[in-house]
Amino acid sequence: MILGFHIIVSAYGFWLPNDPRGSWSEVVREFPLRQYGAATKVSVNRNVAAAKHDYQLRMAAKRSLRYPPVQFTGKQAVLIAQGFATAVRESGYRVHALAILPDHTHLVLGWQTKPAEQIAQHLKSKATRELTAADEHPLQDHRSPGGRVPSPWGRKQWIPFISSESHLRRAIRYVEQNPVKAGLRRQRWNLVVPYEP
Repeated sequence: MILGFHIIVSAYGFWLPNDPRGSWSEVVREFPLRQYGAATKVSVNRNVAAAKHDYQLRMAAKRSLRYPPVQFTGKQAVLIAQGFATAVRESGYRVHALAILPDHTHLVLGWQTKPAEQIAQHLKSKATRELTAADEHPLQDHRSPGGRVPSPWGRKQWIPFISSESHLRRAIRYVEQNPVKAGLRRQRWNLVVPYEP
């Protein structure tokens, strides 16, 4: 039985399809990235962020991106949370944990009938609108000739399903501790509701 989702949404440039630590990608679509290797699809359902890898190769690949990798500021993090809160109000999602880091976000949500990928797109869309409305979009200086601003988000997201209460509680703890482990302050967001079985 699925109790919820742990949605990890990357900022643009955070985790590439050919990241030496592995990825969920099966193909590298962007031509400049292909010179740094094929997609590095992994089959494990665990965090590989600390895995030993070729750091220089990873940084070289990031430098080849069309736009600079996004690093959210504290002000942008607040706007992202406001966008997420709008999505929650519109849909009734139950967010049990949220962490917004400079290059990615973590959310633990209770089970929903809507597919998790659609939920992630809804959250990203509302957060982007908040950033744009506040003139704080991190890639606003990279508009296309037609005026379109690139998305500050990676194309895909990682969404492990949560199938037990103990797994749900572990995911909540992990997300709550994530900013502190990254050297940031503990975060508290108004849209988060405690998990009650």
